[in-house]
Amino acid sequence: MLGMFPMSESRTNKKFFFVDPEFRAVIPIFNFHISKSFLRLAKKRPFNITLNKAFPDVIESCATINRTETWINKEIESLFISLHEMRQAHSVECWQDNQLVGGIYGLAIGGVFFAESMFSRVPNGSKIALLNLVARLWKTGFKILDVQFLNNHLLQFGAHEISKSEFQTNLQKAIQLKVDILSFGGTDDDFSDCLSTFLQARMEIS
Repeated sequence: MLGMFPMSESRTNKKFFFVDPEFRAVIPIFNFHISKSFLRLAKKRPFNITLNKAFPDVIESCATINRTETWINKEIESLFISLHEMRQAHSVECWQDNQLVGGIYGLAIGGVFFAESMFSRVPNGSKIALLNLVARLWKTGFKILDVQFLNNHLLQFGAHEISKSEFQTNLQKAIQLKVDILSFGGTDDDFSDCLSTFLQARMEIS
């Protein structure tokens, strides 16, 4: 079952099922695409960024903010909160004036991060959360950022599809890695330092 992910028909449906698509969307971690305008915004640090400060609020917001329907039912929500309490599921949060305005959550296994969903209450809230997650995954040695299905929003970050067989091959290697998303602090200063290092490394390569 490893590599499958849960979905429900609706928020109110109490049942969920596991999905194993023929093609899987992934985002390259080091080669994450950052437009010039987005880079300028990110360098301004428009939000305070934290790790795992408000996981239950993030997953509930992913299910309810700017959505008429969702695949995240209460059972899936409860499941991931339990995984978070086991230090397996994590969230990156964006704060503005002490209000949660954006975030992303997912599951970390070995060197793979399975991003489940993200949300934004203000422009760029989810994008900034994703960028800071990517920088942290790079810093801590993750090799795969799984985003499940490809859509127009994810294309701008360099997301692309690979076959199920290729995904499974890469997955089995990456889950063996001994990496830890919690290996350094989760404050805004920690994220700022991490993002600066990530961007500098990309500049040195290019």
